[in-house]
Amino acid sequence: MPAGEWVYWGKVIGTVAGLATTKPWFALLGLIIGHQFDRGFEARYQSLDDTMNGLGRLPAGYIQILFESMGHLAKSDGRVSEDEIRAARKVMHRLGLKPALVRNAIAWFNDGKRADYPLSARARELKRRYAKRNDLRLLFLRLLIEVSVSKSRVRSRERSLIWSVCEELDIGRVELAQLEAMIRAQKGFRKSPAGHADRGRVAAAYATLGIDPAADNDEIKKAYRRQMNRFHPDKLASENPDEAALAEAQKKTREIRSAYEMLKARRSIR
Repeated sequence: MPAGEWVYWGKVIGTVAGLATTKPWFALLGLIIGHQFDRGFEARYQSLDDTMNGLGRLPAGYIQILFESMGHLAKSDGRVSEDEIRAARKVMHRLGLKPALVRNAIAWFNDGKRADYPLSARARELKRRYAKRNDLRLLFLRLLIEVSVSKSRVRSRERSLIWSVCEELDIGRVELAQLEAMIRAQKGFRKSPAGHADRGRVAAAYATLGIDPAADNDEIKKAYRRQMNRFHPDKLASENPDEAALAEAQKKTREIRSAYEMLKARRSIR
């Protein structure tokens, strides 16, 4: 979801709070303060998405700690919900994990469900490995929260564990609250008409490339090259095409390129 689609809540809340005082200039002040909050919030959102799009392959050790921690948080209230399982699967998909690594991620998720899993120690280890990569530590927390908020309610035990991870990663309560608010806003967007339209565009991109959404990143690259090779106007040169056929080929290659660029951004394909 583009940041501009949802980063406006600061302005809304600030204006409403100002109007509650019945003094118009307080409403204006609330709007200005809310706008400044939204600008900072949008910058953080864009920074995290840039991290996702520029990562390439995450180290297996990072992925292992991530999915172990997800499993532990999911099991902390006694039961792993179907929503949490689906959310964890989506993370695997977004990270472009190959089948073998998906199997490992599932095993790590299950291993993390142990009651004696050393969550804080593993978060401390992640911080040590990526001491100079604040973006990777924030991404780690973001992905954990995405799975946690996939269900209807995050219980106090799970919140306590999330905070223990934050402490180990040197992430403050304000950053945690902003990150959760951002993720919940995204979740709300996906349920909105605009979110449905966005999913339709993504589904259309997969269809244009002739590939299943479950395909990994390498398969998407191959599908893109295959479709471009099939429909590129240069391929028609030997057939002496008329103007209509050439225009149709050019249109088709634009659609293929556009579909690939969309999936490239969504799937962090490099």
